Amino acid sequence: MDTHTVGITMGDPAGIGAEIIAKGYSKLRADGRVRPVVIGDAAVLRAAVENCGLADELAVVTVESVDRAPAETDAIPVLDLANVDRDALEYGVVREDYGSASLEYVERAIELAREGTINAITTAPINKQATKLAGSEYAGHTGMLADYTDTDSYSMMLIEDDLRVTHVSTHVPLREACDLVTTESVLETIRVTDDALVDLGIDEPTVGVAGLNPHASDGGVLGETEAREIEPAVDAARAEGIDARGPVSPDTIYVAAARGAYDCVVSMYHDQGHIPIKMLGFSGGGQGSSGDGRDGNGESDGDGDATVSGVNVTVGLPIIRTSVDHGTAFDIAGEGVASERSLIQAVAVATDMAARRGAR
Repeated sequence: MDTHTVGITMGDPAGIGAEIIAKGYSKLRADGRVRPVVIGDAAVLRAAVENCGLADELAVVTVESVDRAPAETDAIPVLDLANVDRDALEYGVVREDYGSASLEYVERAIELAREGTINAITTAPINKQATKLAGSEYAGHTGMLADYTDTDSYSMMLIEDDLRVTHVSTHVPLREACDLVTTESVLETIRVTDDALVDLGIDEPTVGVAGLNPHASDGGVLGETEAREIEPAVDAARAEGIDARGPVSPDTIYVAAARGAYDCVVSMYHDQGHIPIKMLGFSGGGQGSSGDGRDGNGESDGDGDATVSGVNVTVGLPIIRTSVDHGTAFDIAGEGVASERSLIQAVAVATDMAARRGAR
């Protein structure tokens, strides 16, 4: 059985990233296909191990390179960037230096993935307010990963059980999102969706395409975007051999996809795709940033319930990147109670994709 190295970035030091890594590490190592290596701060991870009550079970070992990671399953290997002073560590706060640290973790991971030292990246959540203070122009990981890999056509895919969604646009105001629904953007999203589904092991994918307007404009009664932009994109994709279908009314397509009618739904904007996923994966709450409805990484919110699940994949990149589908959960950071379930799922998806690409 081949082993694939997954670099796990630690996320914002003030959030739950280090905790979910500590809680999930033994389960990750139980999967003989994956070799996890953390990219972050060893001091923060050691604090997380203690906060989770795992100090007697796990050691944190700093390594200078990925190939020096220990084989022991009770030792978490960390490429230690040493950005954070443990004695001054504050949980649940927005700080410029924490934003800068979390960006450096991702930058290092991208370098390692591009040079082939690691087979995939899985990211713990960052805080976009902190990264903005640190000078970042990106609203989250996705745009950063695309720019650093010179990728023009990409999309965010969310996975929860049998439901998968991708997005024509994500972190933009709704008025702007409507203007971004063009034939070219929809067609590019269909293409990268189809390619990603093959990476996920679906050899002949079916891609459902949602409409923008209620009832997919109801034959032009409720708008023109479907006929003017979305239908031509679907027709062009079908001419390229992609099994694309739509536009379908947004209020029914996700139910149909969850029941197996489509392998993925191309969504026209952020909330259109996120809401059905979060209804499934955050059924008991979730791991957001502060429990006040503001999302620390632009991708979720909630109150830290342990049932959170789901995976975020950036599709269209030359490297593999998956992520947890929740935020930094500042309201519970440092308490050792965050759910590691989404992280375990994200690493499993990254490993599956790495194996699939390696077999080609």
